[in-house]
Amino acid sequence: MKAEIITIGDEILIGQIVDTNSAFIATELNKIGVSVYQITSVQDDKTHILKAFEAAEKQVDIVIITGGLGPTKDDITKTTLAQYFDDTLVYDEAVLKNIKYLWEHFVKQPLLQVNIDQSLVLSKATALMNKSGSAPGMWLEKNNTIFISLPGVPYEMKGLMNDEVLPRISEKFDRPFILHKTLLTYGLGESVIADRIKDWEAALPESIKLAYLPNLGRVRLRLSSTGFDKAAITAGVDAQVSALLPLINDVFVGFEEQSSIEQIIGNQLVKHGKTLAVAESCTGGKIAENITAHPGASAYFKGGLVAYSTAIKIDVLKVDSELIASNSVVSLEVAEAMAQNVKTLFNSDYGIATTGNAGPSKGDSDEEIGTVCIAIATPDGVFSQQFNFGKQRLRVVQKAVTMAFTLFQKEIFKKC
Repeated sequence: MKAEIITIGDEILIGQIVDTNSAFIATELNKIGVSVYQITSVQDDKTHILKAFEAAEKQVDIVIITGGLGPTKDDITKTTLAQYFDDTLVYDEAVLKNIKYLWEHFVKQPLLQVNIDQSLVLSKATALMNKSGSAPGMWLEKNNTIFISLPGVPYEMKGLMNDEVLPRISEKFDRPFILHKTLLTYGLGESVIADRIKDWEAALPESIKLAYLPNLGRVRLRLSSTGFDKAAITAGVDAQVSALLPLINDVFVGFEEQSSIEQIIGNQLVKHGKTLAVAESCTGGKIAENITAHPGASAYFKGGLVAYSTAIKIDVLKVDSELIASNSVVSLEVAEAMAQNVKTLFNSDYGIATTGNAGPSKGDSDEEIGTVCIAIATPDGVFSQQFNFGKQRLRVVQKAVTMAFTLFQKEIFKKC
């Protein structure tokens, strides 16, 4: 069972917006046993869209289209679909009723003709009710291929996928079971891990595939298997995971399907009733951002301070100016003082601190660009490490964030 996702809109192709819709749709389809064969982005051009429809029909069982269903003249998906299906657009009374309800209760503005025209759907289509917006989805079939048209607004698309599309696909098709199990590792590069597990990988059965997914200090190892015997597939993958874990035990932090490293850290802190605060310089608040991206972080995260300038480190974080003068603002001594002081400032059990030169200039320190000092303050003391993450600013920052979480995760699993 294969699907293609087609996203429509010039804004995607010029980089004005990032296509997050395809990632969501692909993930949800995979959960119900539908493999995504291809993701295609096309401009707001009728000829281009028609060619994409024609090519997709020959290759897949399901085509999911997002975008181009708005009320303005550049939204041409519906009229293009009408041409492709040799069909006409008709008003759908249920959709119109929904639009009127939304305007009356939420929009609070005059209902214009362009809004009323949102209730136009192909006469051959099954309208999919959009509870969050005025543009309905549509379900169509041509030559045994299902075409599903969805709005491009992410929360509207997600609502229709969950309420309408996924249940209909599940009911209509007999689908295989697809299992992915992804192991999260931190602290070793892809090539080092690959060399370490090469014998295990060589012995993998053909029914199980391994993929390496590296990203700046962290590597995900994804095991995948597909078939109609769910129990056999699950048992086979679990057996391979059990054989793999002893080989990577020192860098393994959890399974992606269960949680991220930030969630793993949070769960451990909550379990033992401990709290955390962070003082960030070169990472600019990204450690705190990653922590607070997850619901429930307030249970263990006290807060953070972005002490970007030397003056803020001294005046707010109370790092001794003489310590900075004698050791440099980018130093293990200053990082340790930052971690201890933020722990005291927020009355937390643990503190994390970063200070470094991310580039392109050296700023207040003469340390080489790429130098980062990370410190962890614990209930028993403080420790720190110095790294050099290269010359590219964004890579330096992301690697520093990753390493901070890696060091902290190892520490709390020793102590907690």
